[in-house]
Amino acid sequence: MVCLGNICRSPLAEGILRHLAPDWEIDSAGTGSWHVGDPPDRRSVAVARRHGIDISDLRGRQFQTSDYDEFDRIYVMDVDNYRDVIRKARTDADKAKVQLLLDNQQSVPDPWYDDALFEPVYNMIYKACEKIINNTER
Repeated sequence: MVCLGNICRSPLAEGILRHLAPDWEIDSAGTGSWHVGDPPDRRSVAVARRHGIDISDLRGRQFQTSDYDEFDRIYVMDVDNYRDVIRKARTDADKAKVQLLLDNQQSVPDPWYDDALFEPVYNMIYKACEKIINNTER
């Protein structure tokens, strides 16, 4: 799960998917380095907690080329993140692992500047994570 800073959307997505698929290896990262080592935004922690998910122990990290070797799929939150992650791809196989989290080329809005977006963003991500589980062979 990848967003810009790895403190709002992608830690929510990591926490939600871990909650729904506890046996899967799931991680999150940001395309930027501003929040490496930082906990998730307090508003992301709060919205996750309201839904029974604890993401408070997660820490920000930056997306690395080696993530292509570690993960089968890489979900990004918006088209800017998509471009940034694709730039680090080494091969067509790397590129094939990357897709937007939402269908129809939609972006998950960044709630950083609007407190009222955290709940709708949580709901968008939750529904997308349910689709991932339903479309994945176990």
